[in-house]
Amino acid sequence: MEKVAVIGAGSWGTALSIVLADNGHDVRLWSHRVDQAEAINTTHRNEKYLDVNIPDQIQAYHDMAEAVEGVSAIILVVPTKAIREVCKQLQAILKEKVTIIHASKGIEPVTLKRVSQLISEELEQYSEEEIVVLSGPSHAEEVALRQPTTVTVSSKNAANALFAQDLFINDAFRVYTSPDILGIELGGALKNIIALGAGISDGLGYGDNAKAALITRGLAEIARLGTSLGANPLSFLGLPGVGDLIVTCTSVHSRNWRAGNLLGKGNKLDDVLKQMGMAVEGVRTVKAAYQFAKEQNVEMPITKGIYQILFEEQDPKNVVEQLMSRTKREEMDDLAVLLNERYTQ
Repeated sequence: MEKVAVIGAGSWGTALSIVLADNGHDVRLWSHRVDQAEAINTTHRNEKYLDVNIPDQIQAYHDMAEAVEGVSAIILVVPTKAIREVCKQLQAILKEKVTIIHASKGIEPVTLKRVSQLISEELEQYSEEEIVVLSGPSHAEEVALRQPTTVTVSSKNAANALFAQDLFINDAFRVYTSPDILGIELGGALKNIIALGAGISDGLGYGDNAKAALITRGLAEIARLGTSLGANPLSFLGLPGVGDLIVTCTSVHSRNWRAGNLLGKGNKLDDVLKQMGMAVEGVRTVKAAYQFAKEQNVEMPITKGIYQILFEEQDPKNVVEQLMSRTKREEMDDLAVLLNERYTQ
């Protein structure tokens, strides 16, 4: 049994806490809100984010120092925009090194840093190579109900990845390992952009043909950018790539799909974000990916179109028409990126 702190009491943090509790671990769930922590401890519910019964062995905390005292692992499950601030707090209170695992999916605009890079910058005693990422097709609502789910953990430190795998794996929550943390983090972040697009497509009333094309061509964009940055293209064919892409683009559980759906129905971005009431990581990631594409000279027409809808107030239908009228090209050029021989030998 391990003593583990989960930092972030949203839906995904709560769901991962339940997995850890099911595995017999002593789980401390930290919330930045006193009332939320008190409600979890008294009612064993977290109704705003995930309305399920929370096991008794999960104790909620508002004091971060108390939450992380004596733990062997810290699971960071906060929105990307909060990573730096949370890590600054941890930097001030951590007395001994523990395993750091994050389950956040995003890229910081302007700096274009991945979450593992943000963590290592703010936690001075940790190198990027030591950080573990957990990612894959996993709706919190289904994980909390113990429905079959499969994810991947990745770190350049193989021992840390194996520790994380042992920490989480059980009969309902299967965990694979991968050494390609770059590809795993990029796949988990960039798929949110395509999920916004899938929601927009559905909101416009388009059918399955359009969404299938969007997902497939979106995967090509993700792989094109990822490989330009040094990721293994085969990672994008795995759980944190195509797996996460499918689940996020096709389910009403997906915040990014729901936000896109509202945009497709004519709502403005600010109004959509107010209605959601929770972080929509794809919005920030669109900014980062759009900038990444320009810097890397990588063609990402879907990402560019969604950027225009979100931040330039372009009409979604006009953007779709632009995408459909692009210059003819050979699809195999993109598939070759995913099946590059130097990664399959």
